[in-house]
Amino acid sequence: MTTPRTTPPADRLTRAARALSFNSAAAQYAANRPSYPPALFDTIEELTGRPLAGSRVVDVGAGTGMATARLHARGADVIAVEPGDGMAAEFRRTLPGVPVVRGDGNALPLAGHCADLLTYAQAWHWTDPARAVPEAVRVLRPGGALALWWNTDALDVPWIAEAAERTDRHFGMNLSAEKRDISARVADPEGRLGLVRREIRWSRRVPLDTHLANLGSHSVFLTQGEERTAAHLAEERGHLLAVFPDGIVEETYVLVLLLATTPATETSTTPATTPAFEPEPEPEPEPEPEPEPEPEPEPSTSTA
Repeated sequence: MTTPRTTPPADRLTRAARALSFNSAAAQYAANRPSYPPALFDTIEELTGRPLAGSRVVDVGAGTGMATARLHARGADVIAVEPGDGMAAEFRRTLPGVPVVRGDGNALPLAGHCADLLTYAQAWHWTDPARAVPEAVRVLRPGGALALWWNTDALDVPWIAEAAERTDRHFGMNLSAEKRDISARVADPEGRLGLVRREIRWSRRVPLDTHLANLGSHSVFLTQGEERTAAHLAEERGHLLAVFPDGIVEETYVLVLLLATTPATETSTTPATTPAFEPEPEPEPEPEPEPEPEPEPEPSTSTA
């Protein structure tokens, strides 16, 4: 007889812990993670056939607002959705003028057909596509677009490939394969969206301390304990100083973009002013009681 499982599988627990780990390192994340190159937003405009300026954009899993800030700078009307307490607090400190609401891609707290563009920067892999795909379709207007993207390590650069192998060995995980497994098939297993793929290669030069802090802000490091993480980062410092003796690291990325558009229909009459958030319905006022009829005067009995 098989004993029923009463606790979630270990991989599910690990995944949940990794998803929540960023809340304790939001400031570190914001200060050290790489941003996104202008070519990304140019490509989104090219594939969607519309400018970001004036578009209503919902940035889901917005984190500390790295992508949100760039969308906002391009003139988009952006609303952010973020599930984490720590990340949302850092977002509000960084972008006090941009609205952020609590929620995630599996159950978006948004009205239907309210967005021209739905974006997930380094975030779609935390969703359940069986739930997140229908939610995206529900929220997008006809002719709207869903854009998913990730900065991935350029593993054809020797020092990056060697560093990835060391990290895999240290933590006993195949993180390199996890990063390589970004495809339309994985993002949308049922093939409902028709995602197209683009790759953008870019790089940045940062001090070694920034590079190590960037590494340490990833979920696998945040969930392995300070001692184990510190040991690995100290080892990496030695390896990297041998490659970059001046202490300036050139990080090279291959940004992977997956994008799909929803069919445009002539029957859509959704105006651009449709509110993104569904307000709570106001209670109907109770009917006022009808005034009681005034009593008729009694007939006079005076005989005067």
